[in-house]
Amino acid sequence: MTTTPTSRWSRRGFLATSGAAALALGLTSGSAQAQRIADEDEFATLRARWRTLLLGEGFSPTAEPFRSKLATLGTTARRHLDAMAPKPGSVWPDAVYADPEPDKDQESYGYSGKIQASAARLRTMAEAYCQPGTGLTGDAAAKEKIITAYAHLIADVYHENQAPYGNWYSWEIGAPQALLDVAVLMHEHLDAAQIAATVRAVDHFVPDSKVAEYTGTSTGANRIDLCRVLALRGILDGTAAKVALARDAMSPTFPYVTKGDGLYADGSLIQHTNVPYTGSYGAVLIDGTGRLLALLDGSSWQVTDPKRQLFLDAVEAAYAPCLHDGLMMDGVSGRAISRGLTAGDPLGVQQDDHLRGHAVIGSVLVLAQGASAAEAARWKALAKGWFTRDRYADVRSGRTLGVAALSRANALLDDAAVKPAPEPLGHRLFPSMDRAVHRTSAFTASLSMASKRITYYENGNGENVRGWHTGSGMLYWWAGDANGGQYSDGYWPTVDPYRLPGTTASLKKLADGEGGTWGAATPDTTWVGGASDGTYATVAQHLLGLSSTLTARKSWFFLDDAIVCLGAGITATDGSGVQTVIDNRNLGPDGAARLLVDGRVRETNGTVDARWAHLDGHAGYVFPGGTRLGTLREARTGTWKDINGGGSTDPVTRRYVTLTADHGTDPDDASYAYVVLPGASRPRTAARAADRDWLVQLANSARAQGIRVPSLGFTGVTFWEPETVGKVTADAPVCVQIVERRDGTAVLTVSDPRRAVRGLRLTWKHPVRTVLSKPSTLTSARTGPSLSLTFGDLSGTAGGSQRVVLRVR
Repeated sequence: MTTTPTSRWSRRGFLATSGAAALALGLTSGSAQAQRIADEDEFATLRARWRTLLLGEGFSPTAEPFRSKLATLGTTARRHLDAMAPKPGSVWPDAVYADPEPDKDQESYGYSGKIQASAARLRTMAEAYCQPGTGLTGDAAAKEKIITAYAHLIADVYHENQAPYGNWYSWEIGAPQALLDVAVLMHEHLDAAQIAATVRAVDHFVPDSKVAEYTGTSTGANRIDLCRVLALRGILDGTAAKVALARDAMSPTFPYVTKGDGLYADGSLIQHTNVPYTGSYGAVLIDGTGRLLALLDGSSWQVTDPKRQLFLDAVEAAYAPCLHDGLMMDGVSGRAISRGLTAGDPLGVQQDDHLRGHAVIGSVLVLAQGASAAEAARWKALAKGWFTRDRYADVRSGRTLGVAALSRANALLDDAAVKPAPEPLGHRLFPSMDRAVHRTSAFTASLSMASKRITYYENGNGENVRGWHTGSGMLYWWAGDANGGQYSDGYWPTVDPYRLPGTTASLKKLADGEGGTWGAATPDTTWVGGASDGTYATVAQHLLGLSSTLTARKSWFFLDDAIVCLGAGITATDGSGVQTVIDNRNLGPDGAARLLVDGRVRETNGTVDARWAHLDGHAGYVFPGGTRLGTLREARTGTWKDINGGGSTDPVTRRYVTLTADHGTDPDDASYAYVVLPGASRPRTAARAADRDWLVQLANSARAQGIRVPSLGFTGVTFWEPETVGKVTADAPVCVQIVERRDGTAVLTVSDPRRAVRGLRLTWKHPVRTVLSKPSTLTSARTGPSLSLTFGDLSGTAGGSQRVVLRVR
């Protein structure tokens, strides 16, 4: 249900100071001069508001962590000020415009990164000048150097006669955003000629035509970035038409899309055509949208497009499901997972899932300024819950947020009237981005898959060059405080990229960037998706290996305290080994965790017959019918540069315990079955393994995979082909889930992951009294001793779950 936003600023209130200024001069409000003053005063108000968004407010610069953060800002700015040596071709000797970024691909990234980097340094200097407590606050010498550097940059390279080269992003977004921020911060110190030169340069690189059509590089997060440039260019010199253009150009980002970049009705968020990007480009999208809505709220250019509500709804529909106790899940962060420590940055902070999560939460607080009171209240409660539950990265430490965002977070945490909201329990499927998120009172999990719609992984600009198998069924999970840093603490430069948890992968050696850049590599299959009733889920992936002959059928059944994992039809002919990775747990730099197999301590590497295993502080694992379990305990060392050309060369070492099912070389129709019990104790794991009645495996073949859990009334089946599994028959390839509830009802859910089923006949050999509710796709139903359902065309349901509620007794 949507709500109508209520503005925090009225037009009358916004312009109150304008009217006061006119009256003070003895001018009538209707005179042209009074109107000009009112207009200029409105632009001044917008500039002041943008300064507040950039700098924050309501914090004490002498209180920690602000004192330290401001001191660090001052130190960084001082370093840049001292190193300045403006001359043709550069402002800093180590940032010559004609030099490429180190270890970056010149064609895709180009030389223009040094221009963007120079503008970013300039912004740091301007912030240090304007912020209190930096040691440079209001410093006259610093001001002169900032103005000198600014004037040099816009005269030397970022000007109206310069032809762009290298990466378009540097010219259209990266450099102008930083320069416009500087121009707003230093507005009173810039002369008219400098402001005029700035707007001419921006008009040259970002003309109105850049937002004339919603296509190419002017979509999604990139479009909002361009709108930010246009809006700030407009308020810089008081050009109302530019601000209006920025406002209007935001509108194409609001409606749901059905292909390509943008926000989907199911909560998916895509950028670069086929990359799930809620946590990275999505972070840019919510940050930019939130800032622009807050900036323009109550002004002459307030965003009034009713479709903006769709984006406001995305806070809870798209972003919140991918946040867990303060972190943003890596499975929706694309190549950003490879950005750890940057080479040559002594003051750098490691980027990780918590840093990305805190940034998004901070953006939610900004977006709340342009939302309704009810939405703002809900979002603040969610944000407080995420922040207070984050034991790995305490937001009050100041590590994850800049001063402005930290000031808003601190104000929220200090507000006793806001009560932290818990994580909402249940399952969320995102068919449009091949992702799933599952939450119970025991654990949270996420699953990453790939199809014709969604790439295996994205690499580009030398980033994430070994993310090959992150879309091959990678299963992330968190259970308890101890697991909050599982994928944060040096995970990506040290984990074996051929052994990612949950994946089935060939051990065939792959080249860095295998398959192409920018998400070019996609498998030739559409059979990826699942069915969910919102509590449980049955999810499946027809896996085709990246640059290999590997094929496999994988299914996951998400339950209260467990994830049941089945694999079948595992076949390859590459002459390489194939493994399914049951788990690969990061124990930290010096961590040690006792591994038990069938109750006995396992200290050696190799394979062993097993019915169950338990890793202290992490999870239990049960193998129905037993398995030949591979165990590996090792210390792995890598660098961020190994996976990201711009990363630090400092070695990182982490210890791992890896559990695998080895399918051998060139397997033919191999299979696996295991149950993950995140956070389970040893006694609970042993008890579950001893309970032969808890799980009934109905099928595990290349035709169908299914289970029944009698204690939950749960039946889940992946019908790869028309088949009968247990009491359920389907005459088309679909996912089916049935949950019999204690109140005498049952929920039957069906989905068409391939988006190709034109009609479906489904039978359930179970007494059913009546159909209580049904989707429009259900064309007929026959109840009685057995249930027969007929569905019409499912191909247009976008892989969504079709939910039928039944009275069974």
